[in-house]
Amino acid sequence: MSKETIQTADDVLTMLDTLLKEQSRFEWDQFYTDRNKKIPFLKNAPDENLVEYFANKTIRSGHVLELGCGPGRNAIFLAEKGCTVDAVDSSSEAIQWGKERALERNLAINFLEKNIFELPQESTKYDFIYDSGCFHHIAPHRRMDYQNLLNRTLKPNGHFALTCFVEDGQLGGSKMTDYDVYRERSLKGGLGFTEEKLRRIFADFQVIEIRKMRNVEEQEHVFGVSGLWAGLFKKKG
Repeated sequence: MSKETIQTADDVLTMLDTLLKEQSRFEWDQFYTDRNKKIPFLKNAPDENLVEYFANKTIRSGHVLELGCGPGRNAIFLAEKGCTVDAVDSSSEAIQWGKERALERNLAINFLEKNIFELPQESTKYDFIYDSGCFHHIAPHRRMDYQNLLNRTLKPNGHFALTCFVEDGQLGGSKMTDYDVYRERSLKGGLGFTEEKLRRIFADFQVIEIRKMRNVEEQEHVFGVSGLWAGLFKKKG
Protein backbone atom coordinates (compact mmCIF):
# COMPACT_ATOMS: atom_id res chain seq x y z
CA MET A 1 0.00 0.00 0.00
CA SER A 2 1.29 3.51 -0.82
CA LYS A 3 2.73 5.52 2.06
CA GLU A 4 0.57 8.38 0.76
CA THR A 5 -2.70 6.58 1.44
CA ILE A 6 -4.71 8.26 4.23
CA GLN A 7 -6.66 5.91 6.47
CA THR A 8 -6.45 7.44 9.96
CA ALA A 9 -6.35 10.81 11.70
CA ASP A 10 -2.64 10.23 12.36
CA ASP A 11 -2.12 9.82 8.61
CA VAL A 12 -3.64 13.28 8.10
CA LEU A 13 -1.28 14.81 10.69
CA THR A 14 1.71 13.11 9.07
CA MET A 15 0.67 14.39 5.65
CA LEU A 16 0.42 17.97 6.95
CA ASP A 17 3.82 17.64 8.68
CA THR A 18 5.33 16.50 5.38
CA LEU A 19 3.80 19.31 3.33
CA LEU A 20 5.15 21.97 5.69
CA LYS A 21 8.57 20.32 5.96
CA GLU A 22 8.94 20.07 2.18
CA GLN A 23 8.48 23.85 1.90
CA SER A 24 10.99 24.69 4.65
CA ARG A 25 14.71 24.86 3.98
CA PHE A 26 15.65 25.44 7.64
CA GLU A 27 17.70 22.78 9.45
CA TRP A 28 18.20 22.98 13.22
CA ASP A 29 21.33 20.78 13.15
CA GLN A 30 22.97 23.22 10.76
CA PHE A 31 21.88 26.14 12.94
CA TYR A 32 23.54 24.69 16.06
CA THR A 33 26.74 23.62 14.30
CA ASP A 34 28.24 27.13 14.52
CA ARG A 35 28.60 27.67 18.26
CA ASN A 36 30.12 31.14 17.85
CA LYS A 37 26.97 32.76 16.49
CA LYS A 38 26.28 36.12 18.13
CA ILE A 39 22.73 35.18 19.06
CA PRO A 40 21.61 36.11 22.63
CA PHE A 41 19.58 32.95 23.34
CA LEU A 42 22.61 30.73 22.61
CA LYS A 43 24.58 32.07 25.56
CA ASN A 44 24.64 29.74 28.55
CA ALA A 45 22.19 31.74 30.64
CA PRO A 46 18.62 30.89 31.74
CA ASP A 47 15.48 32.83 30.90
CA GLU A 48 14.85 35.72 33.28
CA ASN A 49 11.26 34.61 33.92
CA LEU A 50 12.39 31.08 34.83
CA VAL A 51 14.85 32.51 37.35
CA GLU A 52 12.04 34.66 38.78
CA TYR A 53 9.72 31.65 39.22
CA PHE A 54 12.29 30.02 41.50
CA ALA A 55 13.23 33.25 43.25
CA ASN A 56 9.63 33.90 44.31
CA LYS A 57 9.08 30.19 45.04
CA THR A 58 6.24 29.82 42.53
CA ILE A 59 8.21 26.84 41.18
CA ARG A 60 10.27 24.56 43.40
CA SER A 61 12.56 21.65 42.68
CA GLY A 62 10.92 18.52 41.32
CA HIS A 63 10.73 16.38 38.20
CA VAL A 64 10.91 18.65 35.15
CA LEU A 65 10.44 18.18 31.41
CA GLU A 66 11.92 20.78 29.06
CA LEU A 67 10.50 20.82 25.53
CA GLY A 68 12.87 22.02 22.80
CA CYS A 69 15.82 22.41 25.17
CA GLY A 70 18.37 23.51 22.52
CA PRO A 71 21.90 23.46 23.95
CA GLY A 72 20.64 23.16 27.51
CA ARG A 73 20.90 26.62 29.08
CA ASN A 74 17.57 26.33 30.95
CA ALA A 75 18.01 22.62 31.70
CA ILE A 76 21.32 23.45 33.37
CA PHE A 77 19.68 26.11 35.55
CA LEU A 78 16.91 23.68 36.53
CA ALA A 79 19.43 20.97 37.44
CA GLU A 80 21.40 23.46 39.53
CA LYS A 81 18.16 24.20 41.40
CA GLY A 82 17.95 20.54 42.40
CA CYS A 83 15.47 19.40 39.76
CA THR A 84 15.49 16.03 38.03
CA VAL A 85 15.52 17.12 34.39
CA ASP A 86 14.46 15.42 31.17
CA ALA A 87 15.51 17.75 28.33
CA VAL A 88 14.19 17.02 24.83
CA ASP A 89 15.22 18.34 21.43
CA SER A 90 15.11 16.91 17.91
CA SER A 91 18.55 18.33 16.98
CA SER A 92 21.51 16.02 17.59
CA GLU A 93 23.85 19.05 17.48
CA ALA A 94 21.89 20.83 20.20
CA ILE A 95 21.76 17.72 22.38
CA GLN A 96 25.52 17.14 22.05
CA TRP A 97 26.24 20.76 22.96
CA GLY A 98 23.92 20.52 25.96
CA LYS A 99 25.62 17.34 27.18
CA GLU A 100 29.03 19.04 26.97
CA ARG A 101 27.78 22.08 28.89
CA ALA A 102 26.28 19.86 31.61
CA LEU A 103 29.51 17.84 31.86
CA GLU A 104 31.49 21.05 32.39
CA ARG A 105 29.35 21.75 35.46
CA ASN A 106 29.19 18.12 36.61
CA LEU A 107 25.40 18.03 36.28
CA ALA A 108 23.25 14.98 35.60
CA ILE A 109 20.64 15.85 32.95
CA ASN A 110 18.72 13.29 30.91
CA PHE A 111 19.07 14.70 27.38
CA LEU A 112 16.75 13.05 24.83
CA GLU A 113 17.16 13.45 21.08
CA LYS A 114 13.52 13.10 20.08
CA ASN A 115 10.58 14.80 18.47
CA ILE A 116 8.46 15.92 21.44
CA PHE A 117 5.48 14.03 20.00
CA GLU A 118 7.43 10.77 20.12
CA LEU A 119 7.98 10.82 23.89
CA PRO A 120 6.90 7.73 25.87
CA GLN A 121 3.22 7.62 26.84
CA GLU A 122 3.89 8.19 30.54
CA SER A 123 1.21 9.74 32.71
CA THR A 124 1.27 12.39 35.46
CA LYS A 125 5.02 12.25 35.84
CA TYR A 126 6.18 15.87 35.91
CA ASP A 127 5.84 18.65 38.48
CA PHE A 128 6.85 21.30 35.94
CA ILE A 129 7.04 21.46 32.14
CA TYR A 130 9.01 24.28 30.51
CA ASP A 131 9.12 25.37 26.87
CA SER A 132 11.42 28.18 25.79
CA GLY A 133 10.83 28.90 22.11
CA CYS A 134 9.48 25.54 20.96
CA PHE A 135 5.74 26.27 20.90
CA HIS A 136 5.88 28.98 18.22
CA HIS A 137 7.43 26.43 15.84
CA ILE A 138 4.53 24.00 16.37
CA ALA A 139 2.14 23.93 13.41
CA PRO A 140 -1.56 24.51 14.25
CA HIS A 141 -2.54 20.91 13.43
CA ARG A 142 -0.16 19.68 16.16
CA ARG A 143 -1.50 21.95 18.93
CA MET A 144 -3.94 19.31 20.16
CA ASP A 145 -1.06 16.83 20.42
CA TYR A 146 0.90 19.47 22.34
CA GLN A 147 -1.98 20.05 24.75
CA ASN A 148 -2.47 16.30 25.15
CA LEU A 149 1.23 15.96 26.00
CA LEU A 150 0.85 18.56 28.75
CA ASN A 151 -2.34 17.05 30.13
CA ARG A 152 -0.99 13.50 30.01
CA THR A 153 2.40 14.05 31.61
CA LEU A 154 1.86 16.95 34.04
CA LYS A 155 0.80 16.09 37.60
CA PRO A 156 -2.43 17.61 38.97
CA ASN A 157 -1.64 21.14 40.22
CA GLY A 158 1.66 21.00 38.33
CA HIS A 159 2.90 24.04 36.43
CA PHE A 160 3.60 24.68 32.76
CA ALA A 161 5.49 27.69 31.44
CA LEU A 162 6.55 28.87 28.01
CA THR A 163 8.16 31.70 26.13
CA CYS A 164 6.97 32.39 22.58
CA PHE A 165 6.95 35.08 19.92
CA VAL A 166 4.87 38.21 20.33
CA GLU A 167 2.97 39.01 17.13
CA ASP A 168 5.22 41.23 15.00
CA GLY A 169 7.79 41.32 17.81
CA GLN A 170 11.45 42.26 17.50
CA LEU A 171 12.51 38.61 17.07
CA GLY A 172 9.83 37.71 14.57
CA GLY A 173 6.37 36.33 15.20
CA SER A 174 4.25 36.08 12.09
CA LYS A 175 0.73 37.57 12.25
CA MET A 176 -0.55 35.01 9.73
CA THR A 177 -3.71 33.09 10.56
CA ASP A 178 -3.70 29.35 11.15
CA TYR A 179 -5.39 28.91 7.75
CA ASP A 180 -2.60 30.95 6.11
CA VAL A 181 -0.02 28.45 7.38
CA TYR A 182 -1.51 25.89 5.02
CA ARG A 183 -2.29 28.30 2.20
CA GLU A 184 1.38 29.32 2.14
CA ARG A 185 2.80 26.01 3.44
CA SER A 186 5.03 27.87 5.88
CA LEU A 187 5.24 29.08 9.50
CA LYS A 188 7.25 32.10 8.30
CA GLY A 189 10.01 31.38 10.82
CA GLY A 190 7.64 31.05 13.77
CA LEU A 191 4.10 32.06 14.65
CA GLY A 192 3.35 35.12 16.76
CA PHE A 193 0.72 35.21 19.49
CA THR A 194 -1.35 37.71 21.40
CA GLU A 195 -2.14 37.35 25.10
CA GLU A 196 -5.78 36.65 24.19
CA LYS A 197 -4.79 33.82 21.84
CA LEU A 198 -2.53 32.21 24.46
CA ARG A 199 -5.35 32.34 27.00
CA ARG A 200 -7.68 30.72 24.48
CA ILE A 201 -5.25 27.94 23.49
CA PHE A 202 -4.47 27.06 27.11
CA ALA A 203 -8.00 27.61 28.43
CA ASP A 204 -7.92 24.29 30.30
CA PHE A 205 -5.16 25.65 32.54
CA GLN A 206 -5.27 28.26 35.29
CA VAL A 207 -3.36 31.34 34.15
CA ILE A 208 -0.85 32.48 36.76
CA GLU A 209 0.59 35.24 34.59
CA ILE A 210 1.22 36.20 30.98
CA ARG A 211 3.67 39.05 30.49
CA LYS A 212 6.37 40.17 28.11
CA MET A 213 9.89 39.12 29.02
CA ARG A 214 12.10 41.75 30.56
CA ASN A 215 14.79 43.15 28.27
CA VAL A 216 18.16 42.06 29.64
CA GLU A 217 21.53 43.66 29.01
CA GLU A 218 24.13 41.39 27.40
CA GLN A 219 26.36 41.40 30.48
CA GLU A 220 23.62 40.06 32.76
CA HIS A 221 23.63 36.36 33.60
CA VAL A 222 20.09 35.76 32.35
CA PHE A 223 18.35 35.99 28.97
CA GLY A 224 15.40 38.23 28.25
CA VAL A 225 13.94 40.18 25.35
CA SER A 226 10.56 41.91 25.16
CA GLY A 227 9.77 40.32 21.79
CA LEU A 228 8.77 37.18 23.67
CA TRP A 229 5.82 36.37 25.89
CA ALA A 230 6.45 34.62 29.19
CA GLY A 231 3.42 32.62 30.28
CA LEU A 232 2.98 30.60 33.47
CA PHE A 233 0.04 28.21 33.89
CA LYS A 234 -1.18 25.68 36.44
CA LYS A 235 -2.90 22.40 35.71
CA LYS A 236 -6.20 22.18 37.46
CA GLY A 237 -6.32 19.50 40.15
